[in-house]
Parts: sequence; C-alpha cells; structure tokens
Amino acid sequence: MFKSIIIVVILGLNALINFASANDLDEILASTIRSDENKARDKARHPKETIEFFGTKPTDHVLEMWPGEGWYSEILAPYVKEKGKFSAVTFATGNLNSQDKREAFWSKNALTYIEKMSDKDIYGDVNFFEFEPPKLMDLKGIAPVDVAYIVRTLHIWDEFGAFAQGLQLIHDVLKPGGILAIVQHRGNAISQNASSAGEGYLDERYVIETAERNGFKLVERSEVNLNMKDTKDYPKGVYALPPVLAMGNTDREKYIGIGESDRMTLKFIKVVN
Repeated sequence: MFKSIIIVVILGLNALINFASANDLDEILASTIRSDENKARDKARHPKETIEFFGTKPTDHVLEMWPGEGWYSEILAPYVKEKGKFSAVTFATGNLNSQDKREAFWSKNALTYIEKMSDKDIYGDVNFFEFEPPKLMDLKGIAPVDVAYIVRTLHIWDEFGAFAQGLQLIHDVLKPGGILAIVQHRGNAISQNASSAGEGYLDERYVIETAERNGFKLVERSEVNLNMKDTKDYPKGVYALPPVLAMGNTDREKYIGIGESDRMTLKFIKVVN
C-alpha cells in the first residue's frame, strides 16, 4: 500500500516538473494540472489554434486582461514561463464588502485567481495589476508587452462606456508592433449596415472600428471560434449558453446542444505614428 502511495506521489511530481518546464502547447493542454472540466472546453474554445493564430511565442511578454478564473492563464503562463513573461490584469481586489454585489463578486474572483496563479512552480513569476472601469482606469507599471489578450470581456467595458479608453491604455503598454488579441462574443450581422447584438454580444464591425480609432490596425480575422448554431436571440443573451446556462432547467438541453457562443477572433497590431 505504502509503495503504491509513493509511486503515485513520484508520478505526480514528475508530471508537475515536466509541466513546469514545458513550453509546448500540446504538453500544457494535456497536463494533469488542468482540470477535466477545463479540458472539456477545448473543443469549443480551440486554445492551441487561437494562440497560434495570434502568433504568441514562448519568448513573449503576454498580458491578459480580466482573466476570470484563469482558463487561458493556466495555458499561457506556463507557455511563457521559462523564456518570456506573463502579466495579468484582474478586477479590483478591494471591494469584498461593497454593497454592489457584482463588485464584491469580482473582488472575490480576483483574489481566488491571484492565489491560484501565485504558484511559481507551475506558472512562474506572474505580475498582477488591477483595472475596473469606471473607477480604476490605470495600467501604469506594466512593462512593455508583446501581446495583450482580451477574451470575452469587451462587452462589459462597453457597458461602462470604457471600451475606447481601455484600448488606449493597452496601446500604451504594448511594444511598437505589439499584438492586440481579441476573442469576443459576436452579434448577428443583419446587413452590411446593421447588426443585432444581444446581451454579452458585440457587433464585429463596431469592435474593429473602435480598435482602429484607438491606435490599432486589423491584421487578420479567424473563424476558428465560429459557432453557426448560435442564433444569439436568447432571453438572457450569451449567458443562456454554456458554461453559464443562466436559464437553469428551462430549455437546458437546447442550450447545451448549441454549445458555447459564436466568437470573433481578431488580430490587431499596434500602430505607432
């Protein structure tokens, strides 16, 4: 029995060591460090294809804005751990006692994320910063970065009227020629001149035009995160779909069958005048 326990511990340590030194995306994605739940979402989120589309390299300084629980962080941080650098910009951490339930939830989320990502053996020396419009609009102190990831977040910035300003702040911390990597829930295009964007969704043209007005140039689009089943007309918007399933048991199987949202995947380059 004791021999079995020792073998399991040794195997676990070996897996951790291999993962901690890996800069191969396949190894990281398959690692036992990632939960089965997170791995199950790979089919919908296409992390390897998305990261490769953005041209992210193990030597890059990667910045992730509002990483949530760290689904992408637990891939990107180990990927650049040995030769690059990883920085994360979380929600404000000082609002645990706020009367605003969303602010309090976001602070709890940020603190949980920071605790998780502070494991240097797995993720390296992660740099943490805070950003929460409209009160906290400052990215000072972040060293110039090669690529900034914004994944499924822009609709909230837009809700606060901070979309353009947030992009300007990211522009300031990117190196000349740096990459702005956007993955965002995509609203329906009705015609060349109109679109419909429900809760959580944004019009792709609006995102592109806003980025290009704030110092970026669109380099390429990818349909790697396309989902043709997503009709984008649900009572609770994108939150009706997995993983949130905000409709509860109402039409649950329908929403599970649709899968995660249809997403635009846009690669921009920082323009320097």
